[in-house]
Amino acid sequence: MTREKIPSTGAVRLLKQHNIPFTPRPYRYQDKGGTRVSARELQVEEHRVIKTLVMETEQQQALIVLMHGDREVSLKQLARQLEVKQISPCPPARADRLTGYRTGGISPFGTRQTLPVYVEKGILELDKIYINGGRRGFLIEISPRDLQTVLQARIVEVAV
Repeated sequence: MTREKIPSTGAVRLLKQHNIPFTPRPYRYQDKGGTRVSARELQVEEHRVIKTLVMETEQQQALIVLMHGDREVSLKQLARQLEVKQISPCPPARADRLTGYRTGGISPFGTRQTLPVYVEKGILELDKIYINGGRRGFLIEISPRDLQTVLQARIVEVAV
């Protein structure tokens, strides 16, 4: 992919602003295909493809959880670790408004509103990951250490 073909998303602009190296990894997007499709299209392990999940507490406080593509989030464990009563997925329209991205293309970088970010511990143990770059069909390959540098995410252990 040539430089001029890299989408100018909020995520890309933020990473460039922080001089974070990344590799654009476009793929053929499939509606409701999730990480299984993107991993297959990019020929990478689904475990390295990271989901950006917008959640909310019972008081409608929004947050982002980063999870391995082949794992789910234990909402009960997450609520316990965050010391709240309940956590649930944010409705897609609200997630889109909060982040400035469309569901299926939500990146944790460059969101419209600054939201607290929580990262599954195992993600930081990988050498490289693939995470949404702010557009459907567009992942970026990045070091999890660089992700942590930019996002200052809190580490959680909530994978199922």
